[in-house]
Amino acid sequence: MRPDSSARSTIALPASPTTPGGKPAQRSDWVTLGRLLPYLWQYKLRVVLALGFMVGAKMANVSVPLLLKELVDAMTIKPGSVESLLVVPLGLLLAYGLLRLSTSVFTELRELVFAKATEGATRSIALQVFGHLHALSLRFHLERQTGGMTRDIERGTRGVQSLISYSLYSIFPTLIEVAMVLALLGTKFDMGYVWITLVALVLYVSFTVVVTEWRTKFRRQMNELESTSQSRAIDSLLNYETVKYFNNEGFEARRYDEALEKLRRARIKSQTTLSLLNAGQQLVIAIALVLMLWRATQGVVSGELTLGDLVMVNAFMIQLYIPLGFLGVLYREIKQSLTDLDKMFVLLEKEREIADAPGAQPLALAGPPAVKFENVHFSYEPAREILHGVSFEIPPGRTVAVVGPSGSGKSTLARLLYRFYDIGAGAITIDGQDIRDVTQASLRQAIGIVPQDTVLFNDTIEYNILYGRPDAGHEAAVQAAQAAHIHSFIERLPLGYATMVGERGLKLSGGEKQRVAIARTLLKNPPIVIFDEATSALDSANERAIQAELKSAARNKTTLVIAHRLSTVVDAHEILVLVNGEIVERGTHAVLVSRGGTYAGMWALQQSQSDSP
Repeated sequence: MRPDSSARSTIALPASPTTPGGKPAQRSDWVTLGRLLPYLWQYKLRVVLALGFMVGAKMANVSVPLLLKELVDAMTIKPGSVESLLVVPLGLLLAYGLLRLSTSVFTELRELVFAKATEGATRSIALQVFGHLHALSLRFHLERQTGGMTRDIERGTRGVQSLISYSLYSIFPTLIEVAMVLALLGTKFDMGYVWITLVALVLYVSFTVVVTEWRTKFRRQMNELESTSQSRAIDSLLNYETVKYFNNEGFEARRYDEALEKLRRARIKSQTTLSLLNAGQQLVIAIALVLMLWRATQGVVSGELTLGDLVMVNAFMIQLYIPLGFLGVLYREIKQSLTDLDKMFVLLEKEREIADAPGAQPLALAGPPAVKFENVHFSYEPAREILHGVSFEIPPGRTVAVVGPSGSGKSTLARLLYRFYDIGAGAITIDGQDIRDVTQASLRQAIGIVPQDTVLFNDTIEYNILYGRPDAGHEAAVQAAQAAHIHSFIERLPLGYATMVGERGLKLSGGEKQRVAIARTLLKNPPIVIFDEATSALDSANERAIQAELKSAARNKTTLVIAHRLSTVVDAHEILVLVNGEIVERGTHAVLVSRGGTYAGMWALQQSQSDSP
């Protein structure tokens, strides 16, 4: 007996903390930030250079008020000092202009140097999330809400850029400038100026953090409602035809409006609390500015300070408090960026239900392989078992068909062979190799399928055919289309093989989509082929024509045919009758008909239906 498959199909990923209710817990922002840093540190030289340019920009910026003081003091007109009035201010003016220019140059250099790091980190994270989502199990993708998930990814990638932009370009420079200004105030004046500035900064930052933390829940609720409305809109539009079939445009509009109304209320609440935050911040700034200027004015009146000192203090305060005026917005955006980024990292932490076993080797095939199901038990949910000890073998190069009523587990066999799920007990082998011991990539490369429900990419017909082997070229696509009896149809289209098929292939009929699916499987040319109701959307004439091509395509291949129409499987080497997850009959068409059992009853019923007018 093999070990339980669940122990084999997990990978070492950090688990997401959860609340007692099973929902993901809100993690520390420092944890999220720690997850981001390795992506940035790939560009360590650019990070160091950007920080250097940032310090240079702030040093130039802080030097401007100092030079402004000298310029104002030099402008004091004294008798007999016409030369100094002409020469000294001219040099100071040039120096003032150069400092202003240096600030801009250093700032632009910082952004230029760090742009590659920002965009590179964004690209790396987005690509990793995209690859991980493709690696997740079919179960995850059947349960996901596409609109909400894509919104989370979009906000997460945008959050990387916002987080870097706000922190590196706004928060860190402001902190550096505050430290420089405090040092200058403490050395050039008395500590009173330092204490006023420090107390104002502490009050300002404390108020901002407390109120923003309080507001975060409203912003998070707003984002959740935005994702919900987006999911409803996308889901409704994807099912456009179903909405029309049941005349439910009004119903869909009401559902969407309910989501929009909740979103509207959440946005108003968020804006109201933002206004409260901004008003409190401006009050702190105004009081601090008044105190600082009052103290400096008193110094000028008493003769302890010059007019240039007053101008310098005022310039310092303006330089400090203008960026601080945006601190609430910056803090809120950084918090939101961290929240959005964390949601994307949570997607990365979703466990891969199906993973390659440690040391898994590629599937080794010398020719058409033997496929064997050995006492396979499987259930999608623990309470409801789908397959009950199913055992059968498809010999190399032979065709085995599985028939039975809907819901008996026929299509489940194809999903298990592809290893979209792991079985609960038993084994599935290909040429004696358990599919859990080989790499999933090599396994799926060896199998081709024509599914019952064909979904196409919103691209050209040629692109969808070449998806079976993307590097095959136009001629190969034409040959595959001819073999699938769709070439003449494509040739009649105005754009031929360049015709766009529309979202999920909706511009094509069911039969046309199925023939495209047959063509791309023929192009892939795998040693194992699965036909899952491959002709279910075709009319009788086309079905008979394509049956010959399918039979030709299955020659020298190990083939599993899943069918509802028994007329399509009469030539199979063995037919299995699957009922409620158990094989109740097996044999050739002639043998099964002669037995007068379940298969014979199904055959007689279908024959009578086809004979009736």
